[in-house]
Amino acid sequence: MEQNYPNLFNPSTKIQYAISSRQIVTLKIYDLLVREILTLVNEEKPAGTYEVTWKEKNLSSGIYFYRLKAAIVGKQAGSYVDTKKMLLIK
Repeated sequence: MEQNYPNLFNPSTKIQYAISSRQIVTLKIYDLLVREILTLVNEEKPAGTYEVTWKEKNLSSGIYFYRLKAAIVGKQAGSYVDTKKMLLIK
């Protein structure tokens, strides 16, 4: 998973990630208190590179986190999890 671009964003940012095989992918946004704000992706995806655009209109300025979890279909072990920080400026 790549760092979102731009980071210091208003009103939108892009998040890119790549998976090497068919996987169940979830991409979620959290606030500074680790409360889930939004689910951007929650589906099974084939191998490939993906880009998700998040357009935010209602949240206040601040630090937010995005977390990607990818698990190979049919396997419980070996999930990939990554979390990165981003900054919304209004």
